[in-house]
Amino acid sequence: MLKGAIVGFGFISGKGHYPAYQQRDDVEIVAVADLCPARLRAASAVVPKARLYPSWEELLDKERGLDFVDIATPPDAHAQIALNAVDRGVHVLCEKPLTTSVAQAKALVDSARARRRVIFPAHNYKHAPVVKFANDVIRSGRIGTVRAVTLNTFRTTHAKGVKEWKTDWRREKKISGGGIAMDHGSHSFYLTFAWLGSLPTHVTAKTLTLDSQWDTEDNLNAVLTFPNGFAHTFLTWTAGVRKVVYSLQGADGALVIDDDDWELTSGKSLQKPLLEKGVIESDWMDASHTRWFNSMFDQFREAIRNGDFVNRELREAVACIQIIETCYRSSAEGSRELPLTVDVTAL
Repeated sequence: MLKGAIVGFGFISGKGHYPAYQQRDDVEIVAVADLCPARLRAASAVVPKARLYPSWEELLDKERGLDFVDIATPPDAHAQIALNAVDRGVHVLCEKPLTTSVAQAKALVDSARARRRVIFPAHNYKHAPVVKFANDVIRSGRIGTVRAVTLNTFRTTHAKGVKEWKTDWRREKKISGGGIAMDHGSHSFYLTFAWLGSLPTHVTAKTLTLDSQWDTEDNLNAVLTFPNGFAHTFLTWTAGVRKVVYSLQGADGALVIDDDDWELTSGKSLQKPLLEKGVIESDWMDASHTRWFNSMFDQFREAIRNGDFVNRELREAVACIQIIETCYRSSAEGSRELPLTVDVTAL
């Protein structure tokens, strides 16, 4: 039984993480911290046995015997909370983006190694059932070596926070660290790593802000160059419909995912290539993604069990932050192609 604490009881922890914990028999949430009194009251209603704290500092000072903290605050606080937790001998599960800068991310890697504690990012899109199916298709060789990937993420608005505290915090750079690239870029980027089987070497990007009342971008176009191909990602908070559309183009076929629907073409060289279609329910419309959480938590628990402190997921989180940082730089410099200079595999 792992004893955990939640720091930040907003939408994603209240509607996503905690309901998933309730489904497990190997986790007990014993404490919750939130700086908003109304959110502490909400936590008390659904986690009545948990000890409540008005700050993460007080929680870490007073709690004894914690195995892990689940950091679900806005991104500006992630690095500080994670470093303090690890310093106290507590493992960390952290919402994306892991940090808002590469320097902070590298500091977390150093701390995880030195303190021998797991820091694990919540890269939950890997655990969507249709994404797992895509991974199986690649492993099967049915479409050959993947050489090009496109990932389109359409949202009609930014994800709203709880009504009791700064509902639009994702549009405030001081809190969020950036706009849609910072908030959602990680999901697209770590999927490209898996589907192209490597890490990118260069990026070129263009950010746009259509809703000018905010100081963060609401659209991102980015092209990632890989040793064996490329990926194009498009993220928007100003779409007319909520949807994800992914395509994986291989040497001998292709897989196209449109939310839960998939279409697989294989045997490109044949006179009549094979066409298959299907549906895999993946709850894309449920922003809490509760259904995906347990699969991800199993990996986190396994990393703890195996002492995999600087795990693959952590390294990929650093790679994502480097790409996001470089996207902003590229856009500011006229969408110039820029190299990704940090060797994540050496961390």
